[in-house]
Amino acid sequence: MTKVVNVHEAKTHFSKLLARAEAGEEIVIAKAGKPLARLVPYRERPTKRVPGTAKSLIVVGEDFDDPLPESIQRLFER
Repeated sequence: MTKVVNVHEAKTHFSKLLARAEAGEEIVIAKAGKPLARLVPYRERPTKRVPGTAKSLIVVGEDFDDPLPESIQRLFER
Protein backbone atom coordinates (compact mmCIF):
# COMPACT_ATOMS: atom_id res chain seq x y z
CA MET A 1 0.00 0.00 0.00
CA THR A 2 1.22 3.51 -0.76
CA LYS A 3 1.77 5.90 2.13
CA VAL A 4 1.29 9.63 1.51
CA VAL A 5 3.26 12.06 3.68
CA ASN A 6 3.53 15.83 3.56
CA VAL A 7 6.86 17.59 2.96
CA HIS A 8 7.32 18.56 6.62
CA GLU A 9 6.80 14.98 7.79
CA ALA A 10 9.15 13.72 5.05
CA LYS A 11 11.89 16.11 6.20
CA THR A 12 11.37 15.21 9.84
CA HIS A 13 11.28 11.42 9.35
CA PHE A 14 13.40 11.02 6.24
CA SER A 15 15.60 8.21 7.64
CA LYS A 16 12.54 6.20 8.70
CA LEU A 17 10.91 6.74 5.32
CA LEU A 18 14.08 5.57 3.57
CA ALA A 19 14.06 2.39 5.64
CA ARG A 20 10.42 1.77 4.73
CA ALA A 21 11.14 2.34 1.04
CA GLU A 22 14.12 0.00 1.24
CA ALA A 23 11.77 -2.64 2.67
CA GLY A 24 9.60 -2.31 -0.45
CA GLU A 25 7.01 0.30 0.54
CA GLU A 26 6.17 3.15 -1.83
CA ILE A 27 6.05 6.60 -0.20
CA VAL A 28 4.41 9.57 -1.92
CA ILE A 29 5.57 13.01 -0.79
CA ALA A 30 2.88 15.67 -1.14
CA LYS A 31 2.61 19.41 -0.66
CA ALA A 32 -0.81 20.79 0.25
CA GLY A 33 -2.27 17.38 -0.65
CA LYS A 34 -0.80 17.42 -4.16
CA PRO A 35 1.64 14.54 -4.88
CA LEU A 36 5.11 15.82 -5.79
CA ALA A 37 7.44 12.82 -5.65
CA ARG A 38 7.58 9.09 -5.10
CA LEU A 39 10.12 7.40 -2.84
CA VAL A 40 10.63 3.80 -3.98
CA PRO A 41 13.32 1.18 -3.39
CA TYR A 42 16.31 1.36 -5.71
CA ARG A 43 16.62 -1.63 -8.02
CA GLU A 44 19.76 -2.51 -9.95
CA ARG A 45 19.21 -2.67 -13.66
CA PRO A 46 19.60 -6.15 -15.09
CA THR A 47 22.85 -6.86 -16.84
CA LYS A 48 22.96 -6.38 -20.58
CA ARG A 49 21.72 -9.28 -22.65
CA VAL A 50 24.33 -11.26 -24.50
CA PRO A 51 23.12 -12.33 -27.95
CA GLY A 52 23.51 -15.98 -28.82
CA THR A 53 23.19 -17.53 -25.38
CA ALA A 54 20.30 -19.76 -26.56
CA LYS A 55 22.13 -20.83 -29.70
CA SER A 56 21.43 -24.49 -30.53
CA LEU A 57 18.60 -24.62 -27.95
CA ILE A 58 15.92 -23.60 -30.44
CA VAL A 59 15.14 -25.72 -33.48
CA VAL A 60 13.09 -24.31 -36.35
CA GLY A 61 11.35 -26.97 -38.40
CA GLU A 62 11.91 -27.33 -42.15
CA ASP A 63 8.22 -26.49 -42.74
CA PHE A 64 8.29 -23.29 -40.65
CA ASP A 65 7.37 -20.98 -43.52
CA ASP A 66 5.07 -23.36 -45.40
CA PRO A 67 1.50 -22.15 -45.96
CA LEU A 68 -0.85 -22.77 -43.05
CA PRO A 69 -3.49 -25.50 -43.32
CA GLU A 70 -6.85 -24.13 -44.48
CA SER A 71 -8.49 -24.78 -41.10
CA ILE A 72 -5.95 -22.53 -39.35
CA GLN A 73 -5.82 -19.94 -42.15
CA ARG A 74 -9.59 -19.38 -41.80
CA LEU A 75 -9.11 -18.39 -38.15
CA PHE A 76 -6.96 -15.43 -39.23
CA GLU A 77 -9.45 -14.29 -41.89
CA ARG A 78 -12.37 -13.63 -39.57
